[in-house]
Amino acid sequence: MESIGKPSRQELNLIKLLVHKAARILPLNWETDLKVRSMQDGGMGSLLLFPNGIFVEDRKFGERISEYQFRDVDGVDVIISLNYDTKGELFELDVWKTDLSPLSHLPGKL
Repeated sequence: MESIGKPSRQELNLIKLLVHKAARILPLNWETDLKVRSMQDGGMGSLLLFPNGIFVEDRKFGERISEYQFRDVDGVDVIISLNYDTKGELFELDVWKTDLSPLSHLPGKL
């Protein structure tokens, strides 16, 4: 199992963009103790999100609240979704590269 830690600067910037685009309002301090854990997704970069730094194992997908699309350096489309769990808490940053290959990099300019 991957370890839980703070998101990288790029990951946090991407999550902030998606939170800003979301049709939901999060608490002002949502990022203060946010922790992340890499998901086993073939290197695409998906993350499980743990608000308030609290690890909860049995959470389930609730709904997608925001989405961002871009092209990776190899020209393949990437769709990134920010998802809530069934209790309305941040759940995951789902990264899907449409050919299922590993992500080369997160977008530099958001």
